[in-house]
Formats: sequence, C-alpha cells, structure tokens
Amino acid sequence: MTETGTAPPPRGARPPGPRFRSPIRGPWLTAVLGVVLLVGLPVVAVTGLLDYVAYGPGQQIPGDVGLLRPPGIVFPSDPPWLFRLTQGVHVGLGLVLIPVVLAKLWSVLPALFVFPPVRSVAHLLERLSLLLLVGSILFESVTGILNIQYDYVFGFSFYTAHYLGAWVFMAAFAVHVVLKLPAAVRALRSRSLRAELRTPLSRTRPEETGGDLVAERPAEPTMSRRGALAVVGGGSLLIAALTVGQTVEPLRPLAFLLPRGRVPDGPPGNDFPINRTAAAAGIDRSAVDPEVWRLELAGGPAPVVLDRARLLDGGAELPLHTATLPLACVEGWSAVRTWTGVRLRDLAALAGVPTPASAVVTSFDPGGFGRAAVPGARVLHPDSLLALRVDGHDLSLDHGFPARIITPSTPGVHCTKWVRSIEFRRV
Repeated sequence: MTETGTAPPPRGARPPGPRFRSPIRGPWLTAVLGVVLLVGLPVVAVTGLLDYVAYGPGQQIPGDVGLLRPPGIVFPSDPPWLFRLTQGVHVGLGLVLIPVVLAKLWSVLPALFVFPPVRSVAHLLERLSLLLLVGSILFESVTGILNIQYDYVFGFSFYTAHYLGAWVFMAAFAVHVVLKLPAAVRALRSRSLRAELRTPLSRTRPEETGGDLVAERPAEPTMSRRGALAVVGGGSLLIAALTVGQTVEPLRPLAFLLPRGRVPDGPPGNDFPINRTAAAAGIDRSAVDPEVWRLELAGGPAPVVLDRARLLDGGAELPLHTATLPLACVEGWSAVRTWTGVRLRDLAALAGVPTPASAVVTSFDPGGFGRAAVPGARVLHPDSLLALRVDGHDLSLDHGFPARIITPSTPGVHCTKWVRSIEFRRV
C-alpha cells in the first residue's frame, strides 16, 4: 500500500496519468494544423534571419553570436521598404500563428504521456526533437511578445537569445518534418477537409485509428472539428486585426497588443511612435541645446565641427535633401515620413573621406543604443541622411533633436538619435 492507502499499479501496467477523452483529437486534425505551421513557421524563421542580417556586423546591438553569425551579406538598401516588409511579416505572422501553435500542442498532448516513455532509439530521437521543437517555439513566442511589450523580465539580451533560439527551432523543425511528414500525408488523405467542414456537432465521430492521439474511451463531443478550426482561425484573425495597425497607420488605434506602436502627443510632424524617450535614454538637455550642440566629423585629415545653423544652410557644399522613408523597428511597428537633412555622403566628402568603408555614429545616449555602424554602401546612398526635420518640422527631442540618422531599409535601432559625432572609416 502507498502512503495514501491506494494499491500501487501492477508491474508492466500503465501508471495513472492525465485522461484525454476529446473525440476530435486525432491524426487528421493534427495534420491540418501542422500544414498551416509547415507553411507559416519557415516564413517567420527566414524573415527573422533576414532581419538579423539587416542589423549588420560590428554593432553593439545585437551582440556577436560566434559561429552562428550570418555570412558577410550586406542587407540591401533598395527597395527602401524591404526591412519594413521583413520585420512586419516576422512579427505579424509570428503573432497570428500563436493560436495555431497552441491548438497543435493541444492536439498532440496525449502523445507526451505515452507509456513506456521510450520504445526504441528512433522513438527516443523523435521525442528529443519534439522536446526541442516545443521548447524553442514557446521560448521564441514568449520572448518575442515580451519584447513587443517592452518587458525584459528574462534578464538577458533579447536579440542574441531570440536569434540562438531560432536556430534550435529550425534544427528541431527540420527533424520533426522528416520524421512526421509521411504520417501527416496519410492522415490528410484519410478524411476530406470539405466533408469535415460540413459535419455538424451531432455527426462528429472519433477517428478510427490514430495511435496515441485517439482516445481509448472518447467522451461525447462538445465541439465539431469545423468548430475547433473556426475557433483557431478566429483567434488568428483577431490577433491580425489587433496587430495590423502597427504597419497600416490609419488603423494604428487598433494596435491593442503593441503599446509601443501607439502615437504619442507631440509637436507637429512628430506624430509617430517612440521606443525610447530622451528621458529614458538619459539625454542631457543642455548638451543638445541648439546654441551649444555641435556635430563632429572624424576620419579625414582633420576633424570638422559643424553647428546646426551651418547644417540647415550649408549652401552648395551641404545642400539640404528631402526623402520619404519608412522607420521600422524590431517590435514590428513602422511609419513612413518625409525627412529633410544633409546627405551622409556629403558629410563624408566634407570630412575628407568621400568613399568610406563605413561610418560609426555616436549619440549622446550613453547606453547600448548610442553607437551604430553604417555600411559604406548605405552611407553613399543618395537618400541616407543626417535628418534635421520630419514632415517639414524640427525633430522633437524624443525623436532625436537636433539630428538623427535615417537611411533606407534600416532597423530603427540603428537610425541613431541625438547624434554627437560621425567617424568615417576607410577600412
């Protein structure tokens, strides 16, 4: 007898465990959900890798990831909306797929409690890959949502951890697809999707075969399979409706789940989101006073120092240029604005480095976002600016006054605000 007074199970019998009696669980429903994830998750993963490439090498953020760093590919500057597209798809589709991921986990839950837990070497490998797959999906989803909510309770670098987690996911995903694809194809062929979508609750029956996924003693159905698919699809559509405002500005008020996507009150022309205010960055207001502020250009034969008046009226040497470019951030929000300022290539020429290999921009922000490297090709792009105005108005302090960087197809974190100096490098 046990301490609770109940008899232990006889040797060889299955120990007590959770009871799974839903009659709609089975290989077919699992395969249908799996097909959606088979198409959607690789898109999320690839766009995430492209975004990491867009951050470029040599930056403080994200940190170095060793052998897993992408090859030396320079993210293209054209079309200028490319990063906006990849980041928007990565975040938006990742959120939309969360109901499907949860439904898929629910559908395979009985398989996690099979007895004995390991039946063969192949079964052991399958379960290990499943453990890594489930763990990495949950890790990526949770850290991604927390990043959107600006809540870094995990205490480590989001960028690095999310990137490394993606590689674990992709490896486990590939193994899982190889092991499970034949069974999924058989399951999809076992039933007609059109017929299931026409089957009401009163005619819903358990699947005939399905190993660990089909309940031995199924309960009476409380929901049809078409009802279950409608609930999952409705959840995805709801998340899409609450997310699309991050990119489509007229729908910005609907961006309920993404607080950094909201539009703050501010001076004219500055009605677009702010991730980090001047106060949060610790900006000394006296240092960016237009009467005091100076821009330092380095890398040439001698340093060059410019004040704001010289930049605004630079004459033929530093003509003002206007470009309409998106500002897109890792949280998935973006905004298109018309920026006016001085071309980076003109500043490089004035500094004595007309064809730089890169430019290192330093901000008055003392934190990790206060320094960024701009690749040489991007410096020379005709629309890469040291922006002084937005939509015809001076930048607000929270948007980087007196000057910020804006370049085509660039992560917002590298569109440095409160610029103090630019060093143009030849190598």
